[in-house]
Amino acid sequence: MTAEWTPERTAALIALWSEELSTSEIGRRLGTTKNAVIGKVHRLGLPQRRPSVLSEPEPAQVIKLDALRSGMCSWPLGDPEKEGFHFCGDEAVGGKPYCATHCAQAYIRTGKDRGQTTAA
Repeated sequence: MTAEWTPERTAALIALWSEELSTSEIGRRLGTTKNAVIGKVHRLGLPQRRPSVLSEPEPAQVIKLDALRSGMCSWPLGDPEKEGFHFCGDEAVGGKPYCATHCAQAYIRTGKDRGQTTAA
């Protein structure tokens, strides 16, 4: 899947790069790999692209103790004695005080069938 970087292919790479296509898509269009595209972009000294403002994650909602409700994950985040301490607040797994992510950290599976869980 590697091909020679002819002047025509290099010009196409530069044009596709300026259209802000992903390196994978550029590679598909040029019949080469994503890594080959990244390497050539680096060697050409093309400008780096920054993630757009739209792709930045939205700030997480900070859940303080007084906002914690039934059905919300009560996993503590941070140091309780420092500014910024809060709780996860995601949807809790039925019958548990934590979301799926924090249940995986809080409980370990036991028994031969691994069907039972106990607190870690």
